[in-house]
Amino acid sequence: MTERNLHIQRLGLYGILIAAALVYLLPLIVMMLTSFKSLDDIRTGNLLSLPTEWTLAAWRSAWSSACTGIDCKGLAPYFMNSVRIAVPAILISTLIGALNGYVLTQWRFKGSNLLFGMLLFGCFIPFQVVLLPMAQTLGWLGMANTTGGLVLVHVIYGMAFTTLFFRNFYVNIPGELVKAAQIDGAGFFRIFWRILLPISGPIFVVTVIWQMTQIWNDFLFGVVYGSGDTQPITVALNNLVNSTIGVREYNVHMAAAVIAGLPTLLVYVLAGKYFVRGLTAGSVKG
Repeated sequence: MTERNLHIQRLGLYGILIAAALVYLLPLIVMMLTSFKSLDDIRTGNLLSLPTEWTLAAWRSAWSSACTGIDCKGLAPYFMNSVRIAVPAILISTLIGALNGYVLTQWRFKGSNLLFGMLLFGCFIPFQVVLLPMAQTLGWLGMANTTGGLVLVHVIYGMAFTTLFFRNFYVNIPGELVKAAQIDGAGFFRIFWRILLPISGPIFVVTVIWQMTQIWNDFLFGVVYGSGDTQPITVALNNLVNSTIGVREYNVHMAAAVIAGLPTLLVYVLAGKYFVRGLTAGSVKG
């Protein structure tokens, strides 16, 4: 094959990739353009037209004054609710998953495979199945309609996934490392802290990104177990869009949607390459 043919093929491949990227990014482009337009600009233009006058009024309204039901305080308090839910839930579920994966691979016991199978089965249980049992459990614990209750729900439901990730990563680590540490007198937590954790960076990134995406974007648990001021931003976004009466402020709705999705977008942009590196380091092997 001549160099010219290779060049043509390369250009064709790049053209296909660019076209696919534009199609994939088109909804985001429309949302961003609309969020910077005024209502008059939206009425007179089209979806892909540039704003005649760029304005941040819709963003300010979405953040601090848009109505989410009867409250007109914007998405700011609900954004912070999601932060208070996501951060501890991610940290706790990731740590528990790391410990579970460590135990299931390096400290095998009778019935460990059965336990892992049961945890694996938990990954395939639909959300709807656990709604009523979890609601009853939160009521018994006095955590219904609280931020702490939502944290507990996400920790419990995410534990199966985090255990799977860490188990499949640790299973490729030679058991001789742990045995040598035991001979030197190292205990359970010392081995975990000094040997396993320093080499677990890639799988921690994979798990944190996975949990961040699942927890931040969750709507079902938020609308069922949250109430009023404890609801996450996804529920507030739904209330903002559906409680509008009269003229629909599409610019505010688009700005609010971008605000709600911005944290997960930033996580993937900043840590996407580490996510791929973690997957190829053994997180889906086993």
